[in-house]
Amino acid sequence: MLRLVVLITFAAQAFPADLEIHYSALERMVAAQMFTQEGRRYVRGNQSAKCQYAYLEAPKLSPAAGRLQVAARFSGRSAMDLFSRCVGVGDSFDLTITAVPVPRKGAIAFQDTQVSTPKDSYYIRRVRSAMMRSFDQDFKIDIRDQARRLLEQPASSGAVYQQELKDLDLTGIRVTPESLVLVVDFKLVIK
Repeated sequence: MLRLVVLITFAAQAFPADLEIHYSALERMVAAQMFTQEGRRYVRGNQSAKCQYAYLEAPKLSPAAGRLQVAARFSGRSAMDLFSRCVGVGDSFDLTITAVPVPRKGAIAFQDTQVSTPKDSYYIRRVRSAMMRSFDQDFKIDIRDQARRLLEQPASSGAVYQQELKDLDLTGIRVTPESLVLVVDFKLVIK
């Protein structure tokens, strides 16, 4: 009887779990979710736009003083098409984005974004400003599908039982030298 009481007591308490994602795996997740058009993430226009486009490519993720750092290559153009020629400004350059990862609606979102570049110009200053706003508002890394693939076991796999992930909630994020540590609450139902 005592064992049953102890089991019920532990079953009633939910403890968060840490999910550690190494930066190399996080890079692959980001590439699969966000950099989908020929390895690029268009932040303006698309691959068929000749004179009005902006995109990031080749993201590399790493830690930076308690923040997540994304180093990428930016290419963009803000020009008019005059007689099949683009007239206006544009450039390609490396940039580094650092931000504090925060949980938002079950995904990794970002706040307090800072963007730095090795060179400077009027166009680059406008790009940095737009990237800071865009990164805080538009960029997020969804972890639900990845967690579902890792933890669930479909009935078609030939197993005697089925595992189903329920109620996944991302409650905290820590940046460590080796990985991003996600604090998650979830329920794994076995049928």
